[in-house]
Amino acid sequence: MVDEPGTSEAEESEEPPYPSNFYAWYCVIVLLGVYLNSFLDRQILGLIVDPMKRTMGLSDTQVGFLMGPSFAIFYTFAGLPLGWLADRVSRRWLITAGQIFWSIASVTFGLGRNYTQMISARIGVGVGEASLSPSAYSMIADLFPPHRLARALSVYGIGIFVGGGLANFIGGQFAAVYPLEEMHLLPVVGERYGWQIIFFLIALPTVPLSLLLLTLREPIRRNLAMVRDSAGNLARRRVPVPEFVQYVSANRRTVLTHGLGFSCLAFSGYGAAAWFPALMMRLHEWTPQQVGTYFGLTAMIFGPIGLFLGGYLGDLLATRGLRDSKMRVGLISCVAWLPFGLAAPLMPTGWLVFALNVPAVLISAMSWGVAPAAIQEIMPNQMRGQASAIYLLIINLIGLGLGPQVIALLTDYVFVDPLKVHFSLVCTTGAAHVLAIALLWPGLRSFRESRNYFDRWLAENSAVLRKS
Repeated sequence: MVDEPGTSEAEESEEPPYPSNFYAWYCVIVLLGVYLNSFLDRQILGLIVDPMKRTMGLSDTQVGFLMGPSFAIFYTFAGLPLGWLADRVSRRWLITAGQIFWSIASVTFGLGRNYTQMISARIGVGVGEASLSPSAYSMIADLFPPHRLARALSVYGIGIFVGGGLANFIGGQFAAVYPLEEMHLLPVVGERYGWQIIFFLIALPTVPLSLLLLTLREPIRRNLAMVRDSAGNLARRRVPVPEFVQYVSANRRTVLTHGLGFSCLAFSGYGAAAWFPALMMRLHEWTPQQVGTYFGLTAMIFGPIGLFLGGYLGDLLATRGLRDSKMRVGLISCVAWLPFGLAAPLMPTGWLVFALNVPAVLISAMSWGVAPAAIQEIMPNQMRGQASAIYLLIINLIGLGLGPQVIALLTDYVFVDPLKVHFSLVCTTGAAHVLAIALLWPGLRSFRESRNYFDRWLAENSAVLRKS
């Protein structure tokens, strides 16, 4: 099957130039803004656990389900068809529609009167947010040459930490003005608890961000397998789903070690982000404002530093000939995190917990630019959206879906004491990092083999081998 006919072999044999450096980074900043907005919806629940529990009569396990499975299951599985669409339609319009949808669902969560309505709204948030990253990864990979890709995706990945940090910071400052467990009268919607009003507030950036998305141009797709159509012109070769499945199967060791290895790190990171605020408030009697301010600023400052460091190191190692550089940085960060991440929850004072959490956040952030960059290095352009959707399915189903939930289950049913949430954190995050090391280490070799497989596939399936 063919698509988008070209004009001549001479014209198509030359790689179109990349956009200007300024415009490429402008696109990344706009996409980063949308990513930040998505994490406001996703992470704010961690700060309002206890107010929500008391006003709605919920348990840790029920709150864990809201933070994890109710969002993650639909986020991951909706990502598969949306990733397929990202390989075929305008990625800019796909992201715009998804952002509007998840913001409406976030407001609906704030309007929820019971647990069932809250679950339904979280499902909507998950479905809407599934449109974003497969399209964003694919767009960024078409805007930057390979030797700058890890840094570009690391900047986009800042949204994980700055978005989560902003959620805590905004929530903490709001709680100081509008107590989270008190009712407040609003126009149109009537009386709502303070924690519900936060969800109206974080939906506000949707309008200006949607307008900014409309200023982007759909990037030229690169690394395309090309064939001749019936008229003799070069055209983009479509890749049917069975062929995509065959390609993934041929690289299954890489897909599994990469996806499962980084998903263990996501399990640890999402679990810690969800329950660290509760730990600080329960064990060390910090207020929501204190937790939101200090932990929010930690994420917003040291998360981006770690992401940039990871992206820079990944690109640096690549220029020195290491074809597994992106996977290698993930392994390095996984090992380096252990002494800080395991010790932090066990510290006897809140300030010691906070002090050790700073390097833990910085080191863990190193993985989240190189992980998606690795996918772009082994996948043809026609498969990137679908491959990113599979990566996000694995990483979010295990990381976001199980991380917060398993910690809650351990607290409720193993330690049977909400004041022992720090033990639940140590057990889960420690086990996740050990397993990640066991997966990423052998994954280095299989990733190098997949790089070679990609080169052969592109040469064999294209009339013109286009090098970027």
